[in-house]
Amino acid sequence: MNGKPVVANYADLVQRTRDAFASGKTRPLKWRIQQLKQLQKMLEENAEQFHTALKSDLRRSKFENTVLEINYTLNEIAVMLRNIKEWSAVEKPTKAIVNILDSPEIHKDPYGVVLVLGAWNYPLQLTLAPAIGAIAAGNCVIMKPSEVAPATAEVLERLIPKYLDTECYHLLTGGVKETTELLKQKYDYIFYTGSGNVGKIVRDAANKFLTPVTLELGGKSPVYIDNTINLEMAVKRIIWGKFINAGQTCIAPDYLLCTKEISDGFIEIARKILEEWYGQNPKDSPDLCRIINQKNFQRLTNFLSGNGKVAIGGDFDAQEKYISPTILVDVKPNDPIMKEEIFGPILPIIIVSNAYEAIKFINDGDTPLAMYIFTKDRGVRDLFINQTRSGAMCFNDTIMQYAVDDLPFGGVGGSGMGAYHGRLTFDTFVHKKAVLVRDASYFGEVLAS
Repeated sequence: MNGKPVVANYADLVQRTRDAFASGKTRPLKWRIQQLKQLQKMLEENAEQFHTALKSDLRRSKFENTVLEINYTLNEIAVMLRNIKEWSAVEKPTKAIVNILDSPEIHKDPYGVVLVLGAWNYPLQLTLAPAIGAIAAGNCVIMKPSEVAPATAEVLERLIPKYLDTECYHLLTGGVKETTELLKQKYDYIFYTGSGNVGKIVRDAANKFLTPVTLELGGKSPVYIDNTINLEMAVKRIIWGKFINAGQTCIAPDYLLCTKEISDGFIEIARKILEEWYGQNPKDSPDLCRIINQKNFQRLTNFLSGNGKVAIGGDFDAQEKYISPTILVDVKPNDPIMKEEIFGPILPIIIVSNAYEAIKFINDGDTPLAMYIFTKDRGVRDLFINQTRSGAMCFNDTIMQYAVDDLPFGGVGGSGMGAYHGRLTFDTFVHKKAVLVRDASYFGEVLAS
């Protein structure tokens, strides 16, 4: 993690990995299942090491690490193990009359050598979850966790070779220089999670070889509340989704749209709930994560002036990279905080008159990764479903769409391309090859003529 490359020649590493794939080693179902079980064993046997590393990187609580990183990743493995035989099986599509004697089939071919580029905000699951799908599908995988979470990357670098096959699976560490060199190589699939700016670089690198990609990016995920919903329930669910991991979640609520009346009530309830959850001095709470580094800390604290006024919070400590849960009011649409994804524990409130105004505001910006609507009105629900675009939409809660295994997770436009989770994680890493075996009998020839 000191910036020195782990391997001297990335081209050689990729070629050796490609040779391992060409040997057919990853193809047998039994072998893939064994590798997934080894990954499962790694997480179970080394949970304390991962807790220590995640605390070092993010000062995140053990409870959040367990739920959001370790258990989530174990569940992804369990889903694969439960379904891998079915998902790997040859499919038999419906036949037309002219093909009644033929045998059309869909075979699931692994792509080959997959590059997974993980993100720092959930450095364990965002590196391993895509890799789990790639392994289950029969690919070889090169993983590169983010250097911004060095402690977690170091543990993964040390443990992966102890548990997984060392010819087919590699985990590399390093910084921008190493990632740049990795992206010069040819892969059969690239899966990237992170910022839109780096996502464009990844896409450009993939385009040189026409390599398919999944880009899991981010964006400004809006929340809208109307007056039909229980406001206290809405406040609890919004501030939980916003301040978990100190707001450093790609699908965290980014800003709130509501009327002035709802805004006033929201502030009053939020002040009470935040004190209940984090105490009078949130800095002392063991449940509040820290900002990942000084660069992001400085970027976020700059938002605390020149963007409306602070209604709740606004405290910070540069030495600890701490920012208190903060809510801003009187924010204008053109304020700097509304020009980029916040990715921190600051929630601005924008006043709108109704759902139509909220929809226009949302549609005037880039397509968000997620959208959260709090309403009991079916008409309002239909308006948002039919008149907006987003990677996902959740009504009357935040974040929880992520917990449904079979819901696609992915963005649109600026928030990404491609999707995964559950079966989609498997399907992402297979090419569905069409195979037709024509009938060669006398009857087949008569029918064909």
